[in-house]
Amino acid sequence: MTRTDAFVAFFETMQPSSLDRIGDHFAADAHFVDPFNDVHGLPAIRGVFEHMFATCETPRFEVVQQLVEGDTAFLYWHFVFGAADRRRRVTGVTRLQFDATGKVREHLDFWDPARQLYEDIPVLGTLLRALRRRLAARIAGAGAGNHPTTQEHPT
Repeated sequence: MTRTDAFVAFFETMQPSSLDRIGDHFAADAHFVDPFNDVHGLPAIRGVFEHMFATCETPRFEVVQQLVEGDTAFLYWHFVFGAADRRRRVTGVTRLQFDATGKVREHLDFWDPARQLYEDIPVLGTLLRALRRRLAARIAGAGAGNHPTTQEHPT
């Protein structure tokens, strides 16, 4: 199993009880960044995931695609959470940088919380959608649903 495959297996099966093994996959001084956090070190990274389990109902990651080049891997994923009757799905990409021992030294997450989470909040969502429409490029001949910046994401 490659280091990327091992990380993906951990990532996709992560549970509160498996956080004790976070040091098997992250370097002691690893850097973790997502739209809400920018932390260094195993205790802080563990704290990010503990918070995820405390605030999201039945969270899990599904890695859909991976691309590996040298010490760098990119993971295209879906984060699924919520009760069965109101499941949510957030799509994003993670850039992993591995150290010489095969552990993640940098984990950078890229996803759009405004579009995938905040737009569902009453009032705030209306304002964000209006702002997005105002800032979207206007392309002659393209309908509103044909431009990437105005397409709705599936949930």
